[in-house]
Amino acid sequence: MTQDIETSRITVNGLGAHLARPVGGSESGMLLLPMVTGVGEQVREWAEAIAATGVTALVWDPWHGVSSDDTSIPDLLAKMPELDDAVAMDEQGQLLDHLLGDLGCTRAGVIGWCLGGRFALILGGRDHRLSGVVAYHPTVPGETPPNHTMDAVAHAGLIKAPVMMLYPTADDLVPRSRFDELQAALQGRATGASLIHVYPDAEHGFSSKTRHGNPVNAEAFALSWPQVLDFVRTTTKSDFR
Repeated sequence: MTQDIETSRITVNGLGAHLARPVGGSESGMLLLPMVTGVGEQVREWAEAIAATGVTALVWDPWHGVSSDDTSIPDLLAKMPELDDAVAMDEQGQLLDHLLGDLGCTRAGVIGWCLGGRFALILGGRDHRLSGVVAYHPTVPGETPPNHTMDAVAHAGLIKAPVMMLYPTADDLVPRSRFDELQAALQGRATGASLIHVYPDAEHGFSSKTRHGNPVNAEAFALSWPQVLDFVRTTTKSDFR
């Protein structure tokens, strides 16, 4: 059963963020880390879907105000080298503090898509307050860009919480060898369940409705999204062990 939700644009320590939550709030929370689109329509729809399950969703804004709503994808892609790992971690940490503080959540996880999927794995390894980590087709390329100063594979191995990672085999940005490294790091952990999903012939970014002209991508998302929502609900419950 879905719940009535409320949405707003909020500011946390000078950082703009999008909030979607059940009316009156909830004790369960998720930090959402977008793909290159920033806080565009697609990411807001996902935030609302999470909120409708009873979980407060707070969305990090990587581009500080612009998104696919008003900026072309090529222009947003051109901003990618500006993303600094240390700055991103600091901003995401502040939003997690807000979820677990002023927003009243007692447990909170993180979910990210593409570039946000990579950050979700890194944040999961650095901040053990997280109750769960979801990485949708995380962008961990074969050749490491100069601004990727933090090792996503190494951080994945440090995560204590349950992790769900979703990988499409036709990913043109993340070679299978990198997925294998991530999978080995997750499954080599002493604590924390690893739920690894592989979608044959699906493409990078298959979760986005802009990629659903390819039926393989649409089917991969239709299968994965309900399972992700169940994972989110389960891991953010206050009585989950």
